[in-house]
Amino acid sequence: MPRTDWTRRLLALAAAAAVLVIALLIRAAADGPLEQHSGTALYASMIYAGVFFLWPRTTPLVAGALATAFCWLVELSQLTGVPAYLSERSLLARLALGVAYDPLDMLWYPVGVLPLVAVHLLLRQRRATA
Repeated sequence: MPRTDWTRRLLALAAAAAVLVIALLIRAAADGPLEQHSGTALYASMIYAGVFFLWPRTTPLVAGALATAFCWLVELSQLTGVPAYLSERSLLARLALGVAYDPLDMLWYPVGVLPLVAVHLLLRQRRATA
C-alpha cells in the first residue's frame, strides 16, 4: 500500500527533527573536528529530508542530487561574503547559510547524503519484493 504525500511529508519532517537532535547531542558532547564535520554532514542529511518534505514523490537519487547540489551552492555562496554579512545579523542565517567557505565541507556534504540514499534505495527494494 503506497504512502500518501501527507504521510511522506510527516516522515521527512520526523527524520529532519531526528537529525537535528543528533546534531545537537554531538555539539553538546564533542568539540573540534568531530563537531564541525558531523554538523556539515548532518546539515546535508536534513536537506535530504527537506527535499522529501517539499517533493514527497521524488526518488532517492534525485533527492540526493538535489540535497548535495543545494549544499554545494550554499557553500560556494560563502565566497561572496553575503552569508557572512547576513550571519552577523541573524542566528537563523548563520545556522542556514554558514559564515565562511571551507573546501573540506564540499566533501562532507555527500557523506551526509550518500548513506541515506543507499538506505532509502534498500528499503524501497525490500518493500517492492515483499
